[in-house]
Amino acid sequence: MEHLPLKRPQFFFTSQPQPCPYLADRIERKIVTELTGPDAADLHEALARAGFRRSHAIAYMPACPGCSACIAVRIPVAEFRPSRTMRRIIKANADLTARMVPALSTHEHYALFARYQKQRHTGGDMALMEYHEYRSMVEDSPIDTYLAEFRDGGGHLAGVTLIDQTSDGLSAVYSFFDPDQVARSLGTHAVLWLIGEARRRHLPYIYLGYWVAESPKMSYKIRYQPLEAFGPDGWRRITGR
Repeated sequence: MEHLPLKRPQFFFTSQPQPCPYLADRIERKIVTELTGPDAADLHEALARAGFRRSHAIAYMPACPGCSACIAVRIPVAEFRPSRTMRRIIKANADLTARMVPALSTHEHYALFARYQKQRHTGGDMALMEYHEYRSMVEDSPIDTYLAEFRDGGGHLAGVTLIDQTSDGLSAVYSFFDPDQVARSLGTHAVLWLIGEARRRHLPYIYLGYWVAESPKMSYKIRYQPLEAFGPDGWRRITGR
């Protein structure tokens, strides 16, 4: 088979700087490129390994003036061992079953998404998303994208995770869950399930997005050890700072 070189992507800054959603008094700006055409999947693979993330049909990376707090991180799943707390979370959710389904929006999923946003992220941009916007977030993907549903024994929908797959791992794009079931730690459960799923598929990494050490929303990712961060020298192990 003939392998043609990837078309060189064109990168752009987002049009207007915005208030940072993670750190007060800082400005967010992103560099983006489109994921289109027959090379979309290969381009996404290359960019994901360079610290980019996907949203709809674009890949993006923070390029914020005077700030480098957002650090792309991934879990090497073969070496991961759950902490004592994580083992308790696994036990607490033993009654849940997970099912991978196509990345298609449903009103059941959206109702849970809206309730999660209202209780956990009031005032955020995603809390204002209507159904057609949620549908676009889930379905507008040029690569292999799935949803994982988590349900209890009675069929109640406890959580949903939007997942991208690449040749070297699974990427946790976004998770939302029943905000009333705090004791379950469903966000952690979703990541632990992804690690197990990657092992079943013989995939080496879980891509967790951006770790922000100073942000209560994003600092939790350091708990997954070992953890690798992307920097000027490529992927390197980190233990926190």
